[in-house]
Formats: sequence, structure tokens, C-alpha cells
Amino acid sequence: MSALRSFLDKQGEMFHKGGKLEKLYPLYEALDTFAYTPGIKATGNTHVRDSIDLKRTMISVVFALTPAILFCLYNTGYQANAAMAANGMEAIGWRADIIRMIGLGFDPGNFIHNFVYGALWFFPVFLVTQIAGGTCEVIFSIIRKHEVNEGFLVTGMLYPLTLPPTIPLWQVAVGIIFGVVIGKEIFGGTGKNIFNPALTGRAFLFFAYPAQISGDAVWTAVDGYTGATMLGQAAAGGMDAITYSWNDAFIGLVPGSMGETSTLMCLLGAGFLIMTGIGNWRIMLSMLLGMVGMSFFLNTIGSETNPMFAVTPEWHLVMGSFAFACVFMATDPVSASMTNTGRLVYGALIGVLGVLIRVVNPAYPEGWMLAILFMNSMAPLIDYFVVERNIKRRMARYV
Repeated sequence: MSALRSFLDKQGEMFHKGGKLEKLYPLYEALDTFAYTPGIKATGNTHVRDSIDLKRTMISVVFALTPAILFCLYNTGYQANAAMAANGMEAIGWRADIIRMIGLGFDPGNFIHNFVYGALWFFPVFLVTQIAGGTCEVIFSIIRKHEVNEGFLVTGMLYPLTLPPTIPLWQVAVGIIFGVVIGKEIFGGTGKNIFNPALTGRAFLFFAYPAQISGDAVWTAVDGYTGATMLGQAAAGGMDAITYSWNDAFIGLVPGSMGETSTLMCLLGAGFLIMTGIGNWRIMLSMLLGMVGMSFFLNTIGSETNPMFAVTPEWHLVMGSFAFACVFMATDPVSASMTNTGRLVYGALIGVLGVLIRVVNPAYPEGWMLAILFMNSMAPLIDYFVVERNIKRRMARYV
């Protein structure tokens, strides 16, 4: 480590003011502070010191995502291998060639086979996300002459987890560029954006290329295979049409977006975020309560034409992206409400709106992305009314 420190210090002379590569200082600073704590520290009695800075906060979120990422690799391969085994199909393409070349197979009962094959689907999406989105971050940092925003560290992890395994890589690049530029940079960068950049990119893909982001053929990484998700089955035929058990759905052994299927892995991430104080429990809890309350209400009303009205809260919990959205998307500290009371209102409204979109519109049986983006736009207004209410309440004491 001392050799790396010496190397970075030596090369840093070229990137600091007056050096040959002065304009590329954001690149050097990003690498230096990713590997080491910044050497420049505030001094004086007026400063509050904390071991947690923005980079460490973002890295903590990445740690919380680790269980979901690891399960994503396994389940993506498992779904593909299980579909091929059940339908007598054979894997084709460069990924299949690599599997055969390294002496592995496509046995759905073999953990290594599933994990490696899933990794070959996930990592190209992940790498394209990092390259395309990271390039945008660097360009804006150089133009604005500031450090590379740490927020992309999390955005670059969240975005690929929300995508199906078969999505074309050029669409991955277009989506993340839209999310970074339109969802964040035009507002001033990390800390100033009003929308979640990862969800903004996914929303763009959903409306621009719906067949590649929501079609039945995209959820399982097998060429020519079509299989509906649990939400698709429920929307088409009700709860009786679902072919997966609740336990499988809770664990995540179902088709869907690569990193959103496992409620269990999301709960592990939630525990870490709450324990470290990075994720706000008020948003998670209120979103859960909002979902449960709206689900019970729609269960009570019922519908003879829409089978989604019969979906109970415990199934809403494990179907689709609710857990992932609740833990990692709704709790984004920049685009969510800032006040404690506002967070309770914000989370509850996401829970209510998400169920409404998911149930009332069966043609679009997944509502959390739109619910969160809509409430992102409402978060400043919620905080405004909370602050105004507190001001009036305190002023009343002196009247």
C-alpha cells in the first residue's frame, strides 16, 4: 500500500494546478480518494469532524447491495439453466462458448454453473453502465472543474440491477447516459438532483424501448424462450395463475429484473443500512405500511374484471421490485424528503401510489418506479409544508 501511495503522490504533480494534465485532475482525485482517505482535512474549532464522508456513505450502500448482487449472479444463471433443462433447449452464443471452453455446463442444480453463467450476463451490462455513465461524470467534472461526483458509485450499481438480462447493451448505454445527464447533471450534479438517476434511466428505457424492458421474452436469458413474471401471471389470470410459491418468491428464485427478485437479500441490505444509519427506516416502514393499507383496501373493494385487486399484501411484498425499491430506491437521501415527518408522508404515499399503479392498471403491473419518481418531484413540497407547520406551531407558543 505504501508503494501505491508513493506512486499516486508522484503522479499527482502532473494533475495539480500548473501540471501538464491539470484539466484531468478529477480523474486523479477520483482514484486517489477511492483508495485513500483525503489528505486535506478541516482545521479549527468551528468544524464538525466525522469519519463518514460522501464517498464512505456511497461505499456503504454498495456493501448493502452486495447480497442482492451475488444472488443476481446465481439466479440469472439458474433461471436460464432451469428453462433450458425443462424445455430441452441448448445454450448458444459467446457466453455458452465460454462456459464450454472452461469446462463447465448448464446444470440448474449446480451452484457454480448457475453463478458463472449468470455472471456472464450481468457483468457486460454492469461494465457498459460504468463506462458510459462514468464517462459522462468525468466530462461534466472536467467542464465544471470539480471533483468526480461520488453519487455515480451507487447509481452505477443500482441501474444494472433493475434491468432484464437480455437487454441490448447499446440500450444500457443510452439509458444510463440519459439518467446521469438528464436526471442529475442538468440540475447541478450529486446533491442537487430532484430525481433518482438510476430510476430516471430505467424509466427512459421503459417508455422508449418497452419490448426490450418489459416483454415476456426478456426475463430469462435463453434465446427464443418466453416466460412471464409473477406479476404478469397475476395480471393475466389472478393468484391462481401464479406458478411459483411464496417461499420461492421471497428467496428470489423467480424470473425478473436481475437484482430485484430476492426480498430476502433486500432485507439483509436494509438491516445494514439501518444499522449504519445510512438508510432511513422511516421511509422503509411508511412505504411498507402504505403498501399494506392500500392492498387491504383494494382487497376489500374487489373487482370482477381485474384479478390484481385480489393480490394480498404478503404477495405484493415478494412480487416484482417492491423490496428493492423500498430499501435502495425510495431511501435515496438526495431525492427523498429531508424532514422526519416528511419522510413518513413521502414513504406512505409511495406505498399507496405503487399499489394503485400496479393494481388499477393491469397493463402495467409494476408501479414502484413511477411512484418513486412522482414522489421525488413532490418531496420538496412535502418538506416545505412540514417546515411551515413547525414554524407556525412554534410561533403560536409566543402569541
